Amino acid sequence: MNTQRSPFIDRRHFLRGLGLAIALPVFESLNVGFAASTPSGSPRRLICVGNHLGFWPGGFFPTAEGRDYAISKTLAPLQTHVGDFTVFSHLDHNAKGGHGAVHSFLTGVKKEESAGFPEKNISLDQVAAEHVGSATRYPSITAGLGEGTDMCWNRAGVRLPPVNNPARLFEALFVEASAGAIASERDRLSHRASVLDALRESAKQLGSNLDAADRSKLDQYLTSVRDVERRLQMSKEWLGKPKPKSLIAPVKDEERMQIEEIPLFMDLMTLALQTDSTRVATFEIPLGFHTTDLDVGSYHGLSHHSKQEGLLTQLQIVEKYLMTQFAHLFGKLKDAGLMDSTLVVIGSGMGNASNHSNRDLPVILAGGGLKHQGHLVCPAEERKRIQLSNLWLSTLQWFGVERERFGRSTGTFSPMEIG
Repeated sequence: MNTQRSPFIDRRHFLRGLGLAIALPVFESLNVGFAASTPSGSPRRLICVGNHLGFWPGGFFPTAEGRDYAISKTLAPLQTHVGDFTVFSHLDHNAKGGHGAVHSFLTGVKKEESAGFPEKNISLDQVAAEHVGSATRYPSITAGLGEGTDMCWNRAGVRLPPVNNPARLFEALFVEASAGAIASERDRLSHRASVLDALRESAKQLGSNLDAADRSKLDQYLTSVRDVERRLQMSKEWLGKPKPKSLIAPVKDEERMQIEEIPLFMDLMTLALQTDSTRVATFEIPLGFHTTDLDVGSYHGLSHHSKQEGLLTQLQIVEKYLMTQFAHLFGKLKDAGLMDSTLVVIGSGMGNASNHSNRDLPVILAGGGLKHQGHLVCPAEERKRIQLSNLWLSTLQWFGVERERFGRSTGTFSPMEIG
């Protein structure tokens, strides 16, 4: 394969929003043992991992609750890290639509229902990325296998596709561009800035001639323009600054099995945090994840097991492999001294792929210097249920974002709702 490509990766994959880092003592409202204690002076970081097909509920959720629960079959590869994460039961966004609702995992809002929300269906990671702004070269990194699972969305309601080639991600993080390439990139950014100026002026001239509905559309358009302008400015700020040295050998652009790519991406995301190239990273596992190298059938087909023993056995091989990679990520974060300052979200917008249910989503929250609860069982009764968006709101407050709402949240994830 051709390895002579520009180290300038399409910055739409990385540069999102502008903000200032604010360190706040948060998660006090999560007064069920979730008191955060991160290393003094260490910036807070966020990793979100989404798996389109979720996990078989019968193997994922432990049968007992609290810190002394017996770990479930699916979670067994995480046994070494059992004190570093919390498993949540009965959390979701009350979404419906099967595969068509999975994309709401980090947003709480389905794309087609987002028009009435000020920030549309912006995802958890992108709110955090806007808070980071230009403090790091990349406010966020979106990575994944294949086409991903539509997990990351900006405030204009635009989906952010993942970088799906480990070599391209390595180049973006560690490979310096030539002087000529930097000059060309600077010219390109300047040209785009001038085009945006013209677009903004033209849009303003239209404003007085539009009715209320069209003015609303124009406001959304100008919001998108301002977002691009912020990203261009951040690109310029970092363009001439040297990149950090890699702590691993260069990642070559070559054919790999997808089961080889996942641990490599986990290593690269850890390195991105360790070198402070970013403080927000996501990883997406698609419906079309190739599992033939695990000597099992089609992953999607296995997810529709209808409780058939043979299919469930094969499905659990896939899920064990995925959990083993998450354990690998936890180990890397610990080795780098980042576990206490990094909050890791693992889960899916699919609760039970066998019947296309989006209820009772599999959710794990790890690291972050939190006093983890083991298995935290939330109310299952409809009138007492807690929005998953409440947990995302508390996650953002932990990260340092000052806000009172996220998605369909009704407040922070508080003991008042649990008790």
